[in-house]
Amino acid sequence: MKIAMGQFAVSRDPQDNAATCISLMQQQALAGGAALLVLPEAVLARDNADPDHVINAAQPLNGPFMTALRAASKDNALTTVFTLHVPTADRKALNVLVALRGGEVIATYDKLHLYDAFNVQESRRVMPGTQIPPLIEVAGMKVGLMTCYDVRFPELARRLVLDGAEVLVLPAAWVRGPLKERHWEVLCSARALENTAFMVAVGECGPRNIGNSLAIDPLGVIVARGTEAPGLIFAELAASRLAEARSALPVLENRRFAKPELEAKK
Repeated sequence: MKIAMGQFAVSRDPQDNAATCISLMQQQALAGGAALLVLPEAVLARDNADPDHVINAAQPLNGPFMTALRAASKDNALTTVFTLHVPTADRKALNVLVALRGGEVIATYDKLHLYDAFNVQESRRVMPGTQIPPLIEVAGMKVGLMTCYDVRFPELARRLVLDGAEVLVLPAAWVRGPLKERHWEVLCSARALENTAFMVAVGECGPRNIGNSLAIDPLGVIVARGTEAPGLIFAELAASRLAEARSALPVLENRRFAKPELEAKK
């Protein structure tokens, strides 16, 4: 399966961001022959001087942003994955991962683990999800869905792989900071290696976030990466490599722990 990772700096204008997403979907990813395009987290709107803008600009899934992207995807088989904020009651929002194909939303996932760390409190305006993400199928491979801070919680990746995932995708907006790029690379590589699964992790770039998108194979080898700048990065995910890795390193068969379950909401 050929995949594309489209990293860019999200602006405060949803129309501009929709145009960027559509350009990556139609002009570049399709021209490159990708079956799966992964975009960053929170692609609807961002203003680094106004942290609440991402919530104040939130739109429903039938709003103009998603309507434009659905129309752009209608006549092709590309699967595109990203997140956007969807409004809820009390001026809050859900951080919703969307998988889009053929003009339709084929899956959604509300982010479970909210980024309350390193002096950031995502939960101040965002509600956590309550359901394990679904799997989707792309080009004959099972794909598990995660979002940004989820990568720090190995239980979710393991659960998705035990549910059948062969590829893990992770839209992200990984904030810059001391050792943060090291955290990003180590965590993404670990989730791939410990689960013998491909990892496709795509980061927003710009002054706040690191970019540095990664495609990692089931033995933890980085096979493609982005820089700190906007770009479209391609990689091939081979089912034969997955089979070789799981034969040589049968950790899924050798494990002694039960399948992780989601803790009831407190």
